[in-house]
Amino acid sequence: MKRRYFRLFGTCLLVGLLLNTVNAQSNNPTADQLAGKDISKNYISTAVPILLIAPDARSGGMGDVGVASTPDVYSSHWNNAKYAFIKEDVGIGMSYVPWLKDLGVGDMNLLNLSGYKRINSRSAIAASLTYFSLGSIEFTNEDGTSNGNHNPNEFGVDISYSMKLSDDFSIGATGRYIRSDLTQGVDVGTSTTHAGNAIAADLGMYYQSETDMLDMPGELAAGLLISNLGSKINYSDDDNNKDFLPTNLRLGGRYTMNFDEYNTFSFLLDFNKLLVPTPPVYNEDGEIIAGLPDNVGTIQGAIQSFYDAPNGMTEEFQELQISVGAEYWYDNIFAVRGGYFFEHENKGGRQYLTLGGTIKYQTLVLDVSYLIPTTTLQTSPLANTVRISLAMNFENKKK
Repeated sequence: MKRRYFRLFGTCLLVGLLLNTVNAQSNNPTADQLAGKDISKNYISTAVPILLIAPDARSGGMGDVGVASTPDVYSSHWNNAKYAFIKEDVGIGMSYVPWLKDLGVGDMNLLNLSGYKRINSRSAIAASLTYFSLGSIEFTNEDGTSNGNHNPNEFGVDISYSMKLSDDFSIGATGRYIRSDLTQGVDVGTSTTHAGNAIAADLGMYYQSETDMLDMPGELAAGLLISNLGSKINYSDDDNNKDFLPTNLRLGGRYTMNFDEYNTFSFLLDFNKLLVPTPPVYNEDGEIIAGLPDNVGTIQGAIQSFYDAPNGMTEEFQELQISVGAEYWYDNIFAVRGGYFFEHENKGGRQYLTLGGTIKYQTLVLDVSYLIPTTTLQTSPLANTVRISLAMNFENKKK
């Protein structure tokens, strides 16, 4: 019975998303709707949010940091420029993330496959596939008549190239194709729906250098990634109602301390901001009374996302998401890590602790992580969920 109610909730959520896409303008808040409510709670929503979900258990165990973490097979998600600094020549990885596991939903999951190949000492190529399944959902019409069981899903496939411009600095670029099939072609009212398709690009930069801060040998790193910058996505034949992709700016750093040849400790910090317009506030006549129009192009939306919040710069700073993580390695064989993710309550309110660990044996790397919510305001779909990642890295034996 519990599972049935969760499926019903999932169906309602899916239909709500669809109606928001088909009738976007009707969802603009009016003065009457906002009367007596806290207008500061102004959430930003995009299509295909799974593109922002951490695909790997390693970063998932450090509060979702990764733009400046040491390079690994999953760097295409966090910062494509890091591949130029990766030590091994070839690597493949697979990650499995259960979705809404804490609510008893067993057939929703996120799967990622990633791989890379070093071209030479200064460049590398990589590819990845991210697939999200919403499980089996029964669609019904307005009369409650069943339209059959369907399997909504979304996926993104990409190819990356990374190159060193100097011994300490690299850049990266990624091309991505995205397909989001939430409706399985089911009509909603008088609107004909279809799968949404889009293309996007990621641009990354990465700096890594040895340092002796605090009179201890170590490494200092910094990274920047603009991800999912591309076309809007449309789920119906109405070209006037298109949704933004989750274009995102990620900026962060890492400081690693090498205590000795066996013990290493790293501290990481990431800042995230969606480069998507903030919804304005409308009056009863449909006129904007605060903020800027959000029916703009992708580039314009990314630019104005820094100054279009209805409540000014205070709200702009509230849109920043902060991730803090720490990682300890022993002899490059065993690792433990932890982290914290913070999102302001006016912008979603996700706040959680994460724990994780790694066991490495020759070419095989096994990562696990666990997420613990710290607030009841907005829990994560990954609450109390164990995530697993498996990777294999190979060096050139001739080298």
